[in-house]
Amino acid sequence: MLQPAVIVATLVIMQVLDGIEIAQRVPARPCKGLTSQDRCRGPQLQRTRWGGVVDGDLSGSGYFRVAERNGVFWLVDPDGGRFLSKGVNTIRFDQERIGGSERVPYAEACRAKYGSLQLWRAAVSDRLASWAFNTVGCWSDELVAGSGSHLLATTPIAELGASFRLHRRNQVFPDVFDPEFSAHIRASADQRCRHRRNDPGLLGTFIDNELYWSPDWRNTDELLTLFLNLPSRRPGRGAAIAGLQARYREFDQFNAVWRTQARSWQELGRIEHVAAPFVRLRPGVLNDALETKANLADPAREAFSADCDAFVAVVADRYFELCVSAIKTADPNHLVLGSRFGYQPPAGVIAAAGRHLDVISFNCYEFDPGPVIDAYAAAGKPCLITEFSFRGDDAGLPNTKGGGPRVATQTERARAFEGYVAAALSKPNVVGYHWFEHADEPAQGRFDGEDSNFGTVTIEDQVYEELTRTMTRVNASAERIHAAAVPALIQAVSS
Repeated sequence: MLQPAVIVATLVIMQVLDGIEIAQRVPARPCKGLTSQDRCRGPQLQRTRWGGVVDGDLSGSGYFRVAERNGVFWLVDPDGGRFLSKGVNTIRFDQERIGGSERVPYAEACRAKYGSLQLWRAAVSDRLASWAFNTVGCWSDELVAGSGSHLLATTPIAELGASFRLHRRNQVFPDVFDPEFSAHIRASADQRCRHRRNDPGLLGTFIDNELYWSPDWRNTDELLTLFLNLPSRRPGRGAAIAGLQARYREFDQFNAVWRTQARSWQELGRIEHVAAPFVRLRPGVLNDALETKANLADPAREAFSADCDAFVAVVADRYFELCVSAIKTADPNHLVLGSRFGYQPPAGVIAAAGRHLDVISFNCYEFDPGPVIDAYAAAGKPCLITEFSFRGDDAGLPNTKGGGPRVATQTERARAFEGYVAAALSKPNVVGYHWFEHADEPAQGRFDGEDSNFGTVTIEDQVYEELTRTMTRVNASAERIHAAAVPALIQAVSS
């Protein structure tokens, strides 16, 4: 039970909807109206061995799951604690090689400092727990999770779609219409997920990371045009053309919008290259408004946009349905945490994710994550921020490559962390946040040239004291802040 100083609310309604336990209670608001963690204080919370807050209304199932309380989403740890996933990515002894070499400066420093990999694991695990983190994020050494005096949850990535895309070698996005796709991801999920099915420390599994869904920082291509330019016999190209045929009664109507060199549907399947007649902006609040204005001024552009949105929604639905099924077949006990969207995709993709996933995951390198969270929360599912960071220009690193805002000092870096997390936790759908990353990148650049101050520690394993003090304070207050989030609308369910 909760400590006496913590108010336990009265349970009113309980139901289960789409695998999420939903309840409405008279809310306890220890931080109502407060936006700063400095002001969000109260009696020390009683916690489970996983770091979740003891809650008399929740029971443990032996595995992590999701629940909703008073319109606010939570994770529930294996012992029944209300849990927010507070994680750090890339916790590894061998983080990061200098690009074009075999040197790993962080490993060199830690070998001299700790003497062995095992001692490093134990020290780092205890250090993360002392900063009130409770999750080992993506691309980490999972043995860190159980090497210290506190249990940490793990969040591995299966890379199902990415492995098929690399298998085919000529695909920017995996051809989900290829019969081999389903067979490939089922075999991959069986290999990568089945052995974890009874692990209570597994929070859940990520499907992929930053797949290309629509125009973003990498390119302006639409998924529809990418599929139309697959080799002529690829199933995905046929599916793209079939989708367009269903939208246009005659080929001439289609070509009035797309202006291709083809003269028939059959020829469209054979021509070497199909160019998009328009270039769209990246999705987002401001850009969406500009796109709407442009479409109202040009019916052909509006039709092109509708074609692209319809197709990417179909692809997303098939991708998530097949991938979730593959993982759940291999491991029915754990959450599927999504595909770590690298940039906000079209609304149809988010809606498809909401239909199939337990948790929607996304990376968000902004000062204020609020608008991006709102876009994903429209799907009605819990949301997990899987990468965010801020880079300080006083760290002695170039900071020329890498995502996320740059700030002048470590003091500003700590403030940016606090502001970001406070904004995120004020959203009822958010169930966690994972910082990128554990240690700084090499000044010489890693494999892709990134050379930035992302770390909680330097490449010599020296702690950024101001940042981690703030992280500790914010993390310890996270559940109180989130409990005061404005409740999400709970829709009535017809019997």
